[in-house]
Amino acid sequence: MSANSRLTIAAHTLAWIGLYQRQGHAVATSEQIAGSANTNPVVIRRLLGELREAGLVESRRGGGAGWSLTRDLKAMTLLDVYDAIEPGPLFALHRADPDQGCVIGHGIQPALQDVYAGIECTVRQELSKTTLEDVLQAVLAVPR
Repeated sequence: MSANSRLTIAAHTLAWIGLYQRQGHAVATSEQIAGSANTNPVVIRRLLGELREAGLVESRRGGGAGWSLTRDLKAMTLLDVYDAIEPGPLFALHRADPDQGCVIGHGIQPALQDVYAGIECTVRQELSKTTLEDVLQAVLAVPR
């Protein structure tokens, strides 16, 4: 099982757009962002579509097409980004009910529900403490 990097790529995207706008540019293209993230522009466009649905970015078509933030990075938290791109719980139980005749099958879901709920609560609390401005400032503080 591999780790999910969607939150990281989405935070990268928003921080990049925020910095680019501060440098006087009105919009950023998915190709520009993809170059920074070293990924395919299609990946960026898909994430941007989800971020647009959540109201974090907007797009322009035609001449001067591209993406811009809908609000300041100080007003966006990692939780906002997470909620935009990661629907559903962090951990899931079985897709089909396990064998209720088996002692493990019968008890595994109740045993893990509270654990998973506690983890989810902690993750959400931690993500809500960090704004995208915090992320950008930490990025800019990394020595080159």
